[in-house]
Amino acid sequence: MFFLYSLNFMIIFPINFFCIIVVFLFIFGLIGSFLIRRNLIMIIVCIELMLMSIQLNFIVYSYNFNDILGQFFVLFILMVAAAEVAIGLALLIVYYRLRGTIDTKYIYLSKG
Repeated sequence: MFFLYSLNFMIIFPINFFCIIVVFLFIFGLIGSFLIRRNLIMIIVCIELMLMSIQLNFIVYSYNFNDILGQFFVLFILMVAAAEVAIGLALLIVYYRLRGTIDTKYIYLSKG
């Protein structure tokens, strides 16, 4: 079993509290990925923040409905997020070696 079955978070905090946190985390990640367009690392971090908010949503509703399927989805999302970060950082290293910067204003020069 995962950690939420051993702890009684729903007694202390209602489900609305977690839903508000999920919405705020997702909005912060969405705004950050659209407003911070100069740094590729910040864009990757904001995408990860959106994925983590979705994972929190799955865990909360999995606990609320007493179903373990949501927690399995969280494991798959974690695997996808890890693969996305590994590929993204590898591309970032190659881009930095070619251009000497990670600013996105020079990304149009990478045609080919």
